[in-house]
Parts: sequence; C-alpha cells; structure tokens
Amino acid sequence: MEIQLIRNESDYEQALKEIETLFDAEPATPEGDRLTTLVTLVEAYEERHYPIEPPDPVEAILYFVESRGLTRRDLGLYIGSRARVSEVLNRKRSLTLEMIRRLHEGLGIPVDILIQPYEIGKTAA
Repeated sequence: MEIQLIRNESDYEQALKEIETLFDAEPATPEGDRLTTLVTLVEAYEERHYPIEPPDPVEAILYFVESRGLTRRDLGLYIGSRARVSEVLNRKRSLTLEMIRRLHEGLGIPVDILIQPYEIGKTAA
C-alpha cells in the first residue's frame, strides 16, 4: 500500500479521484484500509488549505430558526421581547450570557458559535 502525503493541489485531486473509485470498499480489506488512509490525508489537507470559519452568531441563529421552521417571534423564548429579538438580529445589541444559555439549551446552537465576537451595528453580507 504505497500512499504519499498530499503536498499540492495535484496530489489532492488525485487522492479525491482514488477515493471515488474506492468508495464502496469493504472495511478491514486492503482497499478499505487504503480508503480510510486516503480520507484521513485528504481531511488533513483540507483543514490546512480550506479551513471553514465558524459561522457568525447572528447568522447561526437565523439558520437554526429557518431550518426548524421557526419564526423570529419564536426567538422571544430565548432572547426576550420582540424588540430585543429585533435588536439582536439587526446587530444593535450583543447576545448576553443568559441569551446564549437559552439559545443553546432551547435550540441546540453550539455555545462555541454563539460566543464568537461579531460586529454590532454592521449588517452581515
């Protein structure tokens, strides 16, 4: 099983093509082991060269609301009054620790996303 590090974009593309051919390989076989190793190498390369930034807290809240079929009005349970919800979503007010706790417990939004710093008074693009 000759596998090399992924050092550049060409190696990366080649590894992706090989993963595609091995995708249905059975575990605990030479092909399955090769697939597992290649996937690990590709993941390491992607983390280094294509990092995914954590989402903005307001964008995360909006995503969770939309994906669960909720409305802004439903956020009152977690953020407070309709005016307070509007202030937070329009970036006129920061999330408080209590709001973060309620959003995490009630909607399951990860705390590490909610505590990310974000600009107040600036609308997300």
